[in-house]
Amino acid sequence: MTDETQKTTHFGYQTVAEEEKAGMVHGVFTRVASRYDIMNDLMSMGIHRIWKDAMMDWLAPRPHQRLLDVAGGTGDIAFRFLGRAPGASAVVLDMTESMLIEGRQRAEAEQRAEALDWVVGDAMALPFEANSFDVYTISFGIRNVTRVEDALSEAFRVLKPGGRLMVLEFSQLPNPAMQWAYDRYSFNVIPAMGQVVANDRDSYQYLVESIRKFPDQERFAAMIRDAGFENVKYRNLTMGVAALHSGWKL
Repeated sequence: MTDETQKTTHFGYQTVAEEEKAGMVHGVFTRVASRYDIMNDLMSMGIHRIWKDAMMDWLAPRPHQRLLDVAGGTGDIAFRFLGRAPGASAVVLDMTESMLIEGRQRAEAEQRAEALDWVVGDAMALPFEANSFDVYTISFGIRNVTRVEDALSEAFRVLKPGGRLMVLEFSQLPNPAMQWAYDRYSFNVIPAMGQVVANDRDSYQYLVESIRKFPDQERFAAMIRDAGFENVKYRNLTMGVAALHSGWKL
């Protein structure tokens, strides 16, 4: 007999029980970890690197800051942050250990080992004390969280007063014709590419679907404000294919 009170969420276009989603997402990223970086380059034609640099430009890291990069995977954001902030430190947190293992094997990780920590953990229940970090970032990860509101509340909790949240995530194009063209590319090319490069069509089908289920720019900005952040703003990247969201714990 089904429990009618059971909470559900989405896994791509599927409706699943809330308690099942984290394991399903973990499975996706465990399967693609070894090919994750090369697929990012192929899917975005390298543009994800420009987006991440734009994130750092707006973030403007300062010396000796402490960063928490959630869903940090193979360390792209942490490496960029440390490269711009002398004396800074970073914690890369991800629920998928195999992603962190891939990150630790990168040359940049060895070069910056003293300033880096790698932690397996859950964005909705961070294993850190309140008021611990100057900056919280999450890139292409928050749409995979079971309860986005809980992740934003945790971000607010662990940031110091005056700390900053910055989210880089795929978003929605404001032009319907361009969105139509982008959808054709996403659904027809990316899963097929995932099959060829990573031998995993289903994981990349999920990733495409998860983008379409994520709130648009205005709705997500409202969620950030609801979590307690102030001076919330966003910037579209590549006409809205991705967006940067910024907020402050004041």
